[in-house]
Amino acid sequence: MELPFFKKTDVVALDIGSNAVKTVQLAPTKKGWKLVKIGMSQLPPEAIVDGSIIDSMTVINVVRDLIGQQDIRVKNTVSALTGHSVIIKKVNLPVMTEAELSESIQWEAEQYIPFPITDVNIDFQILGADTEGRGQMEVMLVAVKKDVINDYTNVIKEAGLAPVIVDVDSFALENMFEINYSIVPNENVAIVNIGATITSINILRSGITIFTRAIPLGGNQFTEEIQKCLSISFRDAETIKLGGTVNGIDAGNIPEVIERVSGNVALEVKRSIDFFLGGAPGMFISKIYLSGGCAKTKGLQAIIQDKTAIPVEITNPFINIECSPKKFAPDYIKEVAPYFGVSVGLAIRKVGDK
Repeated sequence: MELPFFKKTDVVALDIGSNAVKTVQLAPTKKGWKLVKIGMSQLPPEAIVDGSIIDSMTVINVVRDLIGQQDIRVKNTVSALTGHSVIIKKVNLPVMTEAELSESIQWEAEQYIPFPITDVNIDFQILGADTEGRGQMEVMLVAVKKDVINDYTNVIKEAGLAPVIVDVDSFALENMFEINYSIVPNENVAIVNIGATITSINILRSGITIFTRAIPLGGNQFTEEIQKCLSISFRDAETIKLGGTVNGIDAGNIPEVIERVSGNVALEVKRSIDFFLGGAPGMFISKIYLSGGCAKTKGLQAIIQDKTAIPVEITNPFINIECSPKKFAPDYIKEVAPYFGVSVGLAIRKVGDK
């Protein structure tokens, strides 16, 4: 899905998260896609909080340095938003054409958006026609606060780039899934993207988003608990969270900390899935795909699988993307893959698709 704030052209993807900035550039091939550029730079804590940019100058410098390090020449940039400034709702509206809905969407959306309608940009996607003669159709409604869009696009412009697309992370993940995994008709799967401060849950049916939810819980909670437990820096705590070691630090009791926080994440994932299933009698989720850097947290995959009783797999957004081993070390791509789900989904955007 594309929000209508900008039009499309050839782009470089820029995923500006709370913990890091990721960039990916892809090129089309006869068989699909090949990787041209990939890079990631860490952001300091509190530069971005809950999807809102707090320290714009720091973010600008990190973006500018990352683009320079990767020698990326493309200026046109596609990015994504997440968090509580993004509202995604599946609603039932009277049957009408797409053109008719475009004209009336402001009025139709007002009852579903918890912000003044003048403060948001709105887009929609018609999910299904009326098959039961009820005179209703399912519509995915998307609204994003204008000031948040402006904050991100201003950062991108100040970094010397041209923001041509603003998307939503849930739909970027849908795009990533489509080019890497088999789409089974009428099958429901969940993509759980665990970011630094926000976990987004995206349920796809036949490869199309039918439910989303954002949870204010993410990888930083693991890191902060480890930091408190060991009285160490945020960076060292992040290293230990991902299974690394820090000289002079005894991390013997950290598995208990990680298991406790993992249990909280798993419980929230289960609650969201149960909420979805409660409104969809007879449906079930066949698999959960974990995305985001926190997906690599030791033991998290098994705990979510145990709590939900649903098979869990860590996503690899490069399964069907050609990655030259001469240019990109296979071990590196395998190691960083979970971080780049959103970036890959953004990088396949092309002129004119919708």
